Amino acid sequence: MLQPVIGLEVHAQLLTRTKIFCGCSTAFGAPPNTQVCPVCLGLPGALPALNRAVVELAVRAGKAFACRIAGRSVWSRKNYFYPDLPKGYQITQFDLPICAGGAVDVPGLRKVQLTRIHLEEDAGKSVHAEGGSEVDLNRSGVPLIEIVGEPVLRSSEEASEYLKALRLALVYLGVNDGNLEEGSFRCDANVSVHEPSAKLGTRVELKNINSFRFVRQAIDYEIARQVAALGRGERIIQETRLYDHEKNETRAMRSKEEANDYRYFPEPDLPPLVVSPAWIDAVQVPRLPNEITAGLLAAGVAPADARTIVGDPRLAALHARLGDPRRAAHFIVGELSRALNDREVNLDALAFEPAQVAEAWALQDAGTISSTGLKEVLAELIRTGKPPAQTVLERGLAQVQDLAALDAVVDAVLARYPSEAGKYQAGKKTLLGFLVGAAMKELKGKGNPSALNALFRARLGG
Repeated sequence: MLQPVIGLEVHAQLLTRTKIFCGCSTAFGAPPNTQVCPVCLGLPGALPALNRAVVELAVRAGKAFACRIAGRSVWSRKNYFYPDLPKGYQITQFDLPICAGGAVDVPGLRKVQLTRIHLEEDAGKSVHAEGGSEVDLNRSGVPLIEIVGEPVLRSSEEASEYLKALRLALVYLGVNDGNLEEGSFRCDANVSVHEPSAKLGTRVELKNINSFRFVRQAIDYEIARQVAALGRGERIIQETRLYDHEKNETRAMRSKEEANDYRYFPEPDLPPLVVSPAWIDAVQVPRLPNEITAGLLAAGVAPADARTIVGDPRLAALHARLGDPRRAAHFIVGELSRALNDREVNLDALAFEPAQVAEAWALQDAGTISSTGLKEVLAELIRTGKPPAQTVLERGLAQVQDLAALDAVVDAVLARYPSEAGKYQAGKKTLLGFLVGAAMKELKGKGNPSALNALFRARLGG
């Protein structure tokens, strides 16, 4: 049986305000060709000047993935001719990249080894329409890191899980925004098949895939295509193919270039990149998703809740400010998630402060409100930011604490349900919940369940 071999090359746009070799903005969505200058237009005589922030972000990624950070790396020109590459070459790193080795920890899978991480500039964008093709050079010169993984993945599902873990880690690092729709996180997939006892097969590159679903579909199609071709006695051609998600097929784009086809040579307009040990040590690496998940599980948070929280850095940051880990997890996965799903709130502009959630919990702990009342208080807090005590007062949510009033309700419930009371005394203890529920209904949800439990037990003899 033929075995697939998959290696992914991820292009991640770095979160800088300006481009890698000039001061043009990297903001997405500007009118075509408005964020350009002589440098990113490739005009004769224009010289590149390196953006220091780009180097720091690359080092942060390298440290996070346990790469070897090179004290000295070299820029190269990768020569090819395409309408969206005005210089006729791309400035990148080839034989001496800034980061080598390392691995990405993929939950539920394993550590996926990396070959390298190198810096490079992005090309422009060709826009094809019925009236012809046009070029937008706003992306020309946008800073990228290319993260090259070892060919150790064996299925489209493994490839998808690796990409999800890598994307989430880069977002936590503040290196990349993880936006697949805008093209700031995209990948090329190298796919081949071979007999397990034979040498690796001829690989085919699938270019610029920008969704996890499309990655799975493209890889599965390409594996099936290669297996079918070999079954017919055909030879696999090393080439670059594009994935058409509407037709769910890959099709040939061009024959695959080798390094010598690109005529790499050192970039004469940029000196070698020298990163001192002190600079490397000064670059801070925040906690990564796996580390945060481990901490949540150790604190007793359910695995499913931990995955939900860690799946969005904003939720993880909020959870860290709420205090009690398990209670905070229930709040985020429960009340807050419901409000987010109903689009009642914006996670980037929450109306409440974490301390207000603790105030609501304190009201329940003190017996001022019931668990039902707490849900109502928290829902209002999430929507409007209204102080919990004010919501309790305005909506009359305070529990009845007067023992005389509670005694009267207990008497009324026992008089209404003598059969259930008798069965409870005969040993059917589960009926206590029914009796307390009836009392809570009588009190319109404002009774203190603990006090009612105690009163019923005392009246019925335990």
